Amino acid sequence: MASSKDRQRKLAREKLDRQLAKRAGRERRRRQRMAGIGAALAIVLILAGVGWLGGLFDGSKKKDAAANADICAWTPQDAKSNTNLQEVGTPPTKDIPTTGTRSMTITTNQGAPIVVSLDLAGSPCGSASLAYLAGKKFYDNTECTEITTEGALRCGDPKGTELGGPTYTVYNERVPSAPDPSASAAPAAAKTPLYPKGTVAFIGNPPGSNGSQFLIFFKDFSPATPQYSIVGTVTGGSDTLAKIGKIPTVDNGSGSKVKPKTKILVQSLTVGNAAGDTPPSGAPSASSQS
Repeated sequence: MASSKDRQRKLAREKLDRQLAKRAGRERRRRQRMAGIGAALAIVLILAGVGWLGGLFDGSKKKDAAANADICAWTPQDAKSNTNLQEVGTPPTKDIPTTGTRSMTITTNQGAPIVVSLDLAGSPCGSASLAYLAGKKFYDNTECTEITTEGALRCGDPKGTELGGPTYTVYNERVPSAPDPSASAAPAAAKTPLYPKGTVAFIGNPPGSNGSQFLIFFKDFSPATPQYSIVGTVTGGSDTLAKIGKIPTVDNGSGSKVKPKTKILVQSLTVGNAAGDTPPSGAPSASSQS
């Protein structure tokens, strides 16, 4: 029969074994938890690495992509089918200002220069096209071919045929909405003209295919079906424009009495850079500041 001391030793050993087993279980569970946390962290780091490689966290790449996006599109025209067109290349499609204004100065033989504020928000591509052509001196020493019955001076065709222009066109951007027929009974004084005096707009052939030709309105004009894309507004040289509007017209050879009796010559047309605008690398400067 075991002695009392032997039983005490056995009980003490069993107690110690139980304590060691509990400690071993806790340690095993702690290692399992740490292993799980480590695996989760590894997955997070792997996903973060993949996202970094793919540019997920690189805001500059998103900005670069936005900056490199095409803003304007230029439709090529065939100079072989229309010999009035002149090959001048095409303007850039990127890095085009879309806010604010830029100044266009038209110097004629009729008095003080006509200064136009180009609308970069409403007509960014039309403004960019004018700036590009001005940089090519496309308009210099060209004749304005028509004083329209609508009350506008028509300029911008170096060939003088009203069929000329560059070998590309730009789409309409800012054409006024047609008047509401239900508002026809409104007092005339309360109506705002669609093309107020001083408006500068493209005239395309066919409408919507805008090249280099433009109208400068010296009278208010509100057609039933607007088709001219507005690109800017006269801000200087109003007296010159008013003088031009009084020049008599004669038959242009096709039965229309719209040819100015006195020659109206565009001596130069320049477009200044928008505030903070730098011409794209490799592209010609728009022109000297007006």
